[in-house]
Amino acid sequence: MTATVSNLALRKAQTRDLRTDLDLTRDELSYLLDLTAQVKAAPSRYYNALSNRYLTLLFEKPSLRTRLTFELAIKQLGGDAVAVIGPIGNREPVKDIARNLDRWSNALVARVYSQDTIEQLAHWSKAPVINALSDTHHPCQALADVFTLGEKLGTLEGRKVAFIGDGNNVAHSLMLCCARLGANFAIACPAGYEPKESIVEQARAFGASTGAIVEVTRDPYAAVVAADAVYTDVWASMGQEAEAEERSVIFEPYQVNEKLMAAGPPHMMFMHCLPAKAGQEVTEAVAEGGNSVIFDQAENRLHAQKALLLMMLD
Repeated sequence: MTATVSNLALRKAQTRDLRTDLDLTRDELSYLLDLTAQVKAAPSRYYNALSNRYLTLLFEKPSLRTRLTFELAIKQLGGDAVAVIGPIGNREPVKDIARNLDRWSNALVARVYSQDTIEQLAHWSKAPVINALSDTHHPCQALADVFTLGEKLGTLEGRKVAFIGDGNNVAHSLMLCCARLGANFAIACPAGYEPKESIVEQARAFGASTGAIVEVTRDPYAAVVAADAVYTDVWASMGQEAEAEERSVIFEPYQVNEKLMAAGPPHMMFMHCLPAKAGQEVTEAVAEGGNSVIFDQAENRLHAQKALLLMMLD
C-alpha cells in the first residue's frame, strides 16, 4: 500500500458485480487497498460520499462482522441499509427477488449458502451484487485480510501466508488475493479437504506472473516454515453442523497451538476470520496472544468495505 491520505483520486471499478474475488482486476485490487488506507486514515472526508444510496442486505446465514460492517459502512458514507434475513428463493424465485430489489436499492449484498444464488442475483439484478459469503468465495473477508497483512508487513510481495485446516471459501479467496499480490501461500489440510483444484490452478497461474508460490500440503509444520502469518478457520462451517463430530477428529492435528506457532518465525501473526472456537481450531493462548491480529482484521472489514462501496456504487 503506497497511497497517502492526500493523493488518491476516487476511481470506480469497471466490474458491475463482485461475485468472486476475480471480478476486480489486479490493478483494481491494489487500488482498493490504497483507498482502504485512505478511508481508514481520514474517514470524515467520505461522510457524504454515498448520500442517498441504499443497500439491501440479503442474509441466509447468521452474521456479526459482515452485516454490521456493511450497515455501518454505508451509513458512515451517508447512505443506509435494510436487512432481509432468511432463505432466498423459497417463497419466490431468485430472479423475481433480484428484479424487485434492484428497483429499490443501489446495491444488493448477499450472504448465501450457494455461489449459484450469487450468480443468479447478479444475472437478474440491474443493481450491483456483492458476494458477502458463499460456499466457494468470501471476497470481502479476503480484502480485509490482505489489507491487514499489508498494514502490518508494509508489502505482500515476497511474504508468505500459511493457511491451516479446511480448504474452504475463506482459503479460496485469500489464496487468490495473495497470489495476485505476490505473496506466497501454503495451505495444509487433511486428505479430502483440499481447496478446489480449479482455484489452486488459477492462483498458480497468477503466481507465474507475480512470483508467488502456491503450495498444498498435508503437513501444517511444513506450511508455517518462514511464514509471516498463519491463518485458520472453524473446522465445521455453517451448514456443516452434521459433520462437526467427524471433522473434529480429522482436523485435530491441524490445530493452531503454541507448538505450531513455535515452528514459524517469532514474528508470525495469527489470523482468523471469526467467530473462533477456542480449544478446537486454535488454542485460547494463541487467539489471545501477542501475535494475534484477529480484531485488527475485524476492524478492517469496515474500512475495506467502505472502499469497495465507494468503488462500486454510482
